[in-house]
Amino acid sequence: MTFEYPVLVAVAVVVTVALFIVYFRMHRRRPAALRAGSALRRHLPQVMFLTAAALLLLAVARPAATLPVARAAGTVILAFDVSNSMKAEDVQPSRLAAAKSAATEFVAAQPDTVNIGIVAFDQGALTTQQPSDDHDATTAAIKRLQVNGGTSLGQAILASLTVVVGKPVSLPNEDTGEAAPDIGYFGNATIVVLSDGEDTGGPDALAAASLAAKAGVRIETVGVGTVEGATVEVEGYQVATSLNEDLLTQIAQTTAGNYHRAENAQALHDVYQSLDLRLTTERKPVELTGAAAAIAVLLLTIGGILMTTWFGRIL
Repeated sequence: MTFEYPVLVAVAVVVTVALFIVYFRMHRRRPAALRAGSALRRHLPQVMFLTAAALLLLAVARPAATLPVARAAGTVILAFDVSNSMKAEDVQPSRLAAAKSAATEFVAAQPDTVNIGIVAFDQGALTTQQPSDDHDATTAAIKRLQVNGGTSLGQAILASLTVVVGKPVSLPNEDTGEAAPDIGYFGNATIVVLSDGEDTGGPDALAAASLAAKAGVRIETVGVGTVEGATVEVEGYQVATSLNEDLLTQIAQTTAGNYHRAENAQALHDVYQSLDLRLTTERKPVELTGAAAAIAVLLLTIGGILMTTWFGRIL
Protein backbone atom coordinates (compact mmCIF):
# COMPACT_ATOMS: atom_id res chain seq x y z
CA MET A 1 0.00 0.00 0.00
CA THR A 2 1.19 3.51 -0.78
CA PHE A 3 0.17 6.96 0.44
CA GLU A 4 0.25 10.21 -1.48
CA TYR A 5 0.97 12.08 1.76
CA PRO A 6 3.00 9.63 3.89
CA VAL A 7 3.71 12.25 6.59
CA LEU A 8 0.00 12.24 7.41
CA VAL A 9 0.19 8.51 8.14
CA ALA A 10 2.57 9.20 11.02
CA VAL A 11 0.26 11.96 12.20
CA ALA A 12 -2.71 9.57 12.04
CA VAL A 13 -0.87 6.93 14.09
CA VAL A 14 0.21 9.42 16.75
CA VAL A 15 -3.24 11.00 17.03
CA THR A 16 -4.98 7.61 17.14
CA VAL A 17 -2.69 6.28 19.90
CA ALA A 18 -3.21 9.50 21.85
CA LEU A 19 -6.99 9.23 21.54
CA PHE A 20 -7.00 5.63 22.80
CA ILE A 21 -4.78 6.58 25.78
CA VAL A 22 -7.04 9.51 26.66
CA TYR A 23 -10.14 7.34 26.34
CA PHE A 24 -8.92 4.58 28.69
CA ARG A 25 -7.67 7.09 31.24
CA MET A 26 -11.04 8.84 31.24
CA HIS A 27 -12.77 5.48 31.54
CA ARG A 28 -10.82 4.58 34.70
CA ARG A 29 -11.90 7.89 36.29
CA ARG A 30 -15.59 7.19 35.75
CA PRO A 31 -17.78 6.19 38.69
CA ALA A 32 -17.89 2.46 39.35
CA ALA A 33 -21.54 2.35 38.30
CA LEU A 34 -20.65 3.50 34.77
CA ARG A 35 -17.85 0.96 34.57
CA ALA A 36 -20.12 -1.96 35.45
CA GLY A 37 -21.31 -4.51 32.94
CA SER A 38 -19.54 -6.47 30.23
CA ALA A 39 -16.35 -5.11 28.68
CA LEU A 40 -17.84 -5.52 25.20
CA ARG A 41 -20.81 -3.31 26.03
CA ARG A 42 -18.67 -0.71 27.80
CA HIS A 43 -16.02 -0.32 25.12
CA LEU A 44 -17.32 -1.46 21.71
CA PRO A 45 -19.13 1.75 20.63
CA GLN A 46 -16.24 3.99 21.73
CA VAL A 47 -13.67 1.76 20.03
CA MET A 48 -15.74 2.00 16.83
CA PHE A 49 -15.68 5.80 17.10
CA LEU A 50 -11.92 5.87 17.64
CA THR A 51 -11.29 3.43 14.80
CA ALA A 52 -13.46 5.56 12.52
CA ALA A 53 -11.40 8.62 13.48
CA ALA A 54 -8.21 6.73 12.62
CA LEU A 55 -9.60 5.70 9.21
CA LEU A 56 -10.64 9.27 8.42
CA LEU A 57 -7.13 10.48 9.25
CA LEU A 58 -5.65 7.78 6.98
CA ALA A 59 -8.08 8.74 4.20
CA VAL A 60 -6.59 12.25 4.23
CA ALA A 61 -3.21 10.65 3.41
CA ARG A 62 -4.76 9.29 0.12
CA PRO A 63 -4.01 5.56 0.42
CA ALA A 64 -3.71 3.41 -2.71
CA ALA A 65 -2.96 -0.23 -3.43
CA THR A 66 -1.96 -2.13 -6.55
CA LEU A 67 -4.71 -4.68 -7.12
CA PRO A 68 -5.64 -7.12 -9.89
CA VAL A 69 -8.56 -5.57 -11.77
CA ALA A 70 -10.73 -7.57 -14.16
CA ARG A 71 -11.76 -5.87 -17.38
CA ALA A 72 -13.03 -6.65 -20.86
CA ALA A 73 -10.03 -6.20 -23.09
CA GLY A 74 -8.27 -7.47 -26.16
CA THR A 75 -9.27 -7.73 -29.79
CA VAL A 76 -12.63 -8.63 -31.32
CA ILE A 77 -12.97 -9.27 -35.05
CA LEU A 78 -16.52 -9.10 -36.40
CA ALA A 79 -16.50 -11.22 -39.57
CA PHE A 80 -19.60 -10.47 -41.66
CA ASP A 81 -20.90 -12.82 -44.32
CA VAL A 82 -21.79 -10.49 -47.21
CA SER A 83 -22.66 -13.22 -49.72
CA ASN A 84 -25.84 -13.01 -51.80
CA SER A 85 -27.69 -15.32 -49.42
CA MET A 86 -27.42 -12.65 -46.71
CA LYS A 87 -30.00 -10.51 -48.50
CA ALA A 88 -32.67 -13.12 -47.71
CA GLU A 89 -35.57 -11.61 -45.76
CA ASP A 90 -36.35 -14.49 -43.37
CA VAL A 91 -34.80 -12.13 -40.79
CA GLN A 92 -36.28 -8.66 -41.23
CA PRO A 93 -35.46 -6.40 -42.93
CA SER A 94 -32.77 -8.77 -44.28
CA ARG A 95 -30.14 -11.05 -42.77
CA LEU A 96 -27.30 -8.60 -43.38
CA ALA A 97 -29.27 -5.49 -42.40
CA ALA A 98 -30.31 -7.07 -39.08
CA ALA A 99 -26.73 -8.22 -38.41
CA LYS A 100 -25.40 -4.72 -39.12
CA SER A 101 -27.97 -3.08 -36.83
CA ALA A 102 -27.23 -5.39 -33.91
CA ALA A 103 -23.46 -5.16 -34.47
CA THR A 104 -23.63 -1.37 -34.31
CA GLU A 105 -25.23 -1.59 -30.86
CA PHE A 106 -22.66 -4.17 -29.78
CA VAL A 107 -19.77 -1.89 -30.77
CA ALA A 108 -21.32 1.08 -28.96
CA ALA A 109 -21.59 -0.98 -25.76
CA GLN A 110 -17.91 -1.99 -25.64
CA PRO A 111 -15.38 -0.10 -23.49
CA ASP A 112 -12.43 1.56 -25.20
CA THR A 113 -10.20 -1.22 -23.85
CA VAL A 114 -11.65 -3.49 -26.56
CA ASN A 115 -10.21 -3.06 -30.06
CA ILE A 116 -12.75 -4.02 -32.72
CA GLY A 117 -11.98 -4.86 -36.35
CA ILE A 118 -14.27 -5.67 -39.29
CA VAL A 119 -13.79 -8.38 -41.93
CA ALA A 120 -16.29 -8.77 -44.79
CA PHE A 121 -16.29 -12.08 -46.60
CA ASP A 122 -17.97 -13.72 -49.55
CA GLN A 123 -15.87 -16.10 -51.67
CA GLY A 124 -12.86 -14.08 -50.56
CA ALA A 125 -12.37 -11.81 -47.58
CA LEU A 126 -11.50 -8.16 -47.13
CA THR A 127 -10.46 -6.30 -43.99
CA THR A 128 -12.62 -3.19 -43.96
CA GLN A 129 -11.49 -1.89 -40.56
CA GLN A 130 -8.31 -2.69 -38.64
CA PRO A 131 -8.80 -3.38 -34.91
CA SER A 132 -9.11 -0.06 -33.16
CA ASP A 133 -10.59 1.60 -30.10
CA ASP A 134 -12.12 4.17 -32.48
CA HIS A 135 -15.58 2.66 -32.30
CA ASP A 136 -17.12 5.41 -34.44
CA ALA A 137 -14.88 4.37 -37.34
CA THR A 138 -15.82 0.74 -36.74
CA THR A 139 -19.51 1.59 -36.83
CA ALA A 140 -19.03 3.48 -40.11
CA ALA A 141 -17.29 0.43 -41.60
CA ILE A 142 -20.22 -1.79 -40.60
CA LYS A 143 -22.73 0.54 -42.27
CA ARG A 144 -20.80 0.39 -45.56
CA LEU A 145 -21.16 -3.41 -45.93
CA GLN A 146 -23.01 -4.62 -49.04
CA VAL A 147 -23.93 -8.12 -50.29
CA ASN A 148 -21.94 -9.73 -53.09
CA GLY A 149 -20.83 -13.21 -54.27
CA GLY A 150 -20.67 -16.62 -52.60
CA THR A 151 -19.46 -17.73 -49.15
CA SER A 152 -16.12 -19.00 -47.85
CA LEU A 153 -16.14 -19.49 -44.09
CA GLY A 154 -12.58 -20.81 -44.22
CA GLN A 155 -11.39 -17.62 -45.92
CA ALA A 156 -13.25 -15.55 -43.34
CA ILE A 157 -11.43 -17.26 -40.47
CA LEU A 158 -8.01 -17.00 -42.14
CA ALA A 159 -8.53 -13.33 -42.95
CA SER A 160 -9.60 -12.65 -39.37
CA LEU A 161 -6.53 -14.48 -38.06
CA THR A 162 -4.36 -12.41 -40.39
CA VAL A 163 -5.74 -9.25 -38.76
CA VAL A 164 -5.17 -10.64 -35.26
CA VAL A 165 -1.63 -11.91 -35.96
CA GLY A 166 -0.53 -8.99 -38.11
CA LYS A 167 0.84 -11.13 -40.95
CA PRO A 168 -0.66 -13.38 -43.66
CA VAL A 169 -2.08 -16.65 -42.34
CA SER A 170 -2.84 -19.63 -44.57
CA LEU A 171 -3.44 -23.35 -44.21
CA PRO A 172 -0.57 -25.77 -44.84
CA ASN A 173 -0.34 -27.60 -48.15
CA GLU A 174 -1.66 -31.08 -47.41
CA ASP A 175 -0.21 -32.50 -50.63
CA THR A 176 3.34 -31.78 -49.46
CA GLY A 177 2.73 -32.86 -45.86
CA GLU A 178 3.44 -29.36 -44.64
CA ALA A 179 2.91 -28.87 -40.90
CA ALA A 180 0.44 -26.33 -39.57
CA PRO A 181 2.19 -22.97 -39.14
CA ASP A 182 2.99 -21.66 -35.66
CA ILE A 183 1.42 -18.22 -35.73
CA GLY A 184 1.87 -17.49 -32.03
CA TYR A 185 -0.59 -17.29 -29.18
CA PHE A 186 -3.30 -14.62 -28.93
CA GLY A 187 -5.47 -15.61 -25.98
CA ASN A 188 -7.12 -12.19 -25.72
CA ALA A 189 -8.59 -12.31 -29.24
CA THR A 190 -12.09 -13.37 -30.26
CA ILE A 191 -13.53 -13.78 -33.74
CA VAL A 192 -17.30 -13.38 -34.12
CA VAL A 193 -18.49 -14.93 -37.39
CA LEU A 194 -21.92 -13.72 -38.53
CA SER A 195 -23.21 -15.98 -41.28
CA ASP A 196 -26.01 -18.22 -42.46
CA GLY A 197 -23.40 -20.98 -42.60
CA GLU A 198 -23.70 -21.82 -46.28
CA ASP A 199 -20.12 -22.56 -47.36
CA THR A 200 -19.73 -22.50 -51.13
CA GLY A 201 -16.00 -23.12 -51.40
CA GLY A 202 -12.52 -22.01 -50.43
CA PRO A 203 -10.21 -23.20 -47.64
CA ASP A 204 -11.48 -25.87 -45.24
CA ALA A 205 -13.40 -23.99 -42.54
CA LEU A 206 -12.77 -26.58 -39.81
CA ALA A 207 -9.05 -26.70 -40.59
CA ALA A 208 -8.95 -22.92 -40.32
CA ALA A 209 -10.82 -23.14 -37.01
CA SER A 210 -8.25 -25.66 -35.74
CA LEU A 211 -5.49 -23.19 -36.61
CA ALA A 212 -7.32 -20.51 -34.62
CA ALA A 213 -7.68 -22.88 -31.66
CA LYS A 214 -3.95 -23.61 -31.71
CA ALA A 215 -3.31 -19.85 -31.51
CA GLY A 216 -5.68 -19.49 -28.52
CA VAL A 217 -8.22 -17.49 -30.56
CA ARG A 218 -11.82 -18.37 -29.74
CA ILE A 219 -14.47 -18.20 -32.46
CA GLU A 220 -18.06 -17.34 -31.61
CA THR A 221 -20.45 -18.11 -34.47
CA VAL A 222 -23.79 -16.39 -34.95
CA GLY A 223 -26.29 -18.09 -37.24
CA VAL A 224 -28.24 -15.40 -39.09
CA GLY A 225 -31.35 -16.78 -40.74
CA THR A 226 -33.87 -19.57 -40.26
CA VAL A 227 -33.62 -23.32 -40.73
CA GLU A 228 -36.70 -23.15 -42.98
CA GLY A 229 -34.83 -20.64 -45.12
CA ALA A 230 -35.91 -18.32 -47.90
CA THR A 231 -35.24 -17.61 -51.57
CA VAL A 232 -33.10 -14.86 -53.00
CA GLU A 233 -32.64 -13.64 -56.55
CA VAL A 234 -29.07 -13.98 -57.87
CA GLU A 235 -28.38 -12.85 -61.44
CA GLY A 236 -32.00 -13.44 -62.41
CA TYR A 237 -32.29 -16.86 -60.73
CA GLN A 238 -34.27 -17.80 -57.62
CA VAL A 239 -31.91 -19.52 -55.18
CA ALA A 240 -33.01 -21.27 -51.99
CA THR A 241 -30.95 -20.54 -48.89
CA SER A 242 -31.23 -21.80 -45.32
CA LEU A 243 -29.27 -21.72 -42.09
CA ASN A 244 -26.51 -24.35 -41.77
CA GLU A 245 -26.27 -24.70 -38.01
CA ASP A 246 -24.16 -27.86 -38.02
CA LEU A 247 -21.12 -26.27 -39.65
CA LEU A 248 -21.34 -23.09 -37.56
CA THR A 249 -21.58 -25.20 -34.40
CA GLN A 250 -18.55 -27.32 -35.36
CA ILE A 251 -16.47 -24.22 -36.10
CA ALA A 252 -17.27 -22.71 -32.71
CA GLN A 253 -16.75 -25.94 -30.77
CA THR A 254 -13.34 -26.48 -32.41
CA THR A 255 -12.10 -23.35 -30.61
CA ALA A 256 -14.08 -23.86 -27.36
CA GLY A 257 -16.43 -21.12 -28.51
CA ASN A 258 -20.23 -21.12 -28.74
CA TYR A 259 -22.80 -21.15 -31.49
CA HIS A 260 -25.65 -18.63 -31.18
CA ARG A 261 -28.87 -18.85 -33.18
CA ALA A 262 -30.41 -15.55 -34.34
CA GLU A 263 -33.62 -16.29 -36.20
CA ASN A 264 -35.01 -12.77 -35.94
CA ALA A 265 -33.79 -9.25 -35.34
CA GLN A 266 -34.57 -9.27 -31.61
CA ALA A 267 -32.81 -12.60 -31.10
CA LEU A 268 -29.79 -11.21 -32.92
CA HIS A 269 -29.67 -8.22 -30.57
CA ASP A 270 -29.92 -10.60 -27.60
CA VAL A 271 -27.05 -12.70 -28.98
CA TYR A 272 -24.73 -9.71 -28.95
CA GLN A 273 -25.58 -9.08 -25.32
CA SER A 274 -24.64 -12.66 -24.41
CA LEU A 275 -21.35 -12.90 -26.30
CA ASP A 276 -18.65 -14.13 -23.93
CA LEU A 277 -15.75 -11.74 -24.46
CA ARG A 278 -12.38 -12.43 -22.90
CA LEU A 279 -11.78 -10.95 -19.47
CA THR A 280 -8.23 -10.11 -18.58
CA THR A 281 -6.74 -8.93 -15.33
CA GLU A 282 -4.13 -6.27 -14.89
CA ARG A 283 -2.53 -4.90 -11.79
CA LYS A 284 -3.21 -1.21 -11.43
CA PRO A 285 -3.14 1.31 -8.58
CA VAL A 286 -6.54 1.75 -6.98
CA GLU A 287 -7.15 4.67 -4.62
CA LEU A 288 -8.66 3.54 -1.32
CA THR A 289 -9.61 6.96 0.08
CA GLY A 290 -13.30 6.45 -0.62
CA ALA A 291 -13.28 2.94 0.86
CA ALA A 292 -11.58 4.14 4.07
CA ALA A 293 -14.06 7.01 4.44
CA ALA A 294 -17.03 4.71 3.78
CA ILE A 295 -15.90 2.22 6.43
CA ALA A 296 -15.37 5.09 8.88
CA VAL A 297 -18.90 6.38 8.31
CA LEU A 298 -20.27 2.85 8.75
CA LEU A 299 -18.41 2.43 12.07
CA LEU A 300 -19.66 5.83 13.29
CA THR A 301 -23.22 4.87 12.41
CA ILE A 302 -23.08 1.46 14.10
CA GLY A 303 -21.33 2.92 17.15
CA GLY A 304 -23.97 5.61 17.47
CA ILE A 305 -26.80 3.08 17.21
CA LEU A 306 -25.22 0.86 19.88
CA MET A 307 -24.71 3.81 22.22
CA THR A 308 -28.28 5.06 21.96
CA THR A 309 -29.62 1.50 22.28
CA TRP A 310 -27.49 0.53 25.29
CA PHE A 311 -27.12 3.85 27.09
CA GLY A 312 -29.94 6.01 25.74
CA ARG A 313 -27.53 8.73 24.59
CA ILE A 314 -24.16 9.37 22.92
CA LEU A 315 -21.50 9.19 25.63
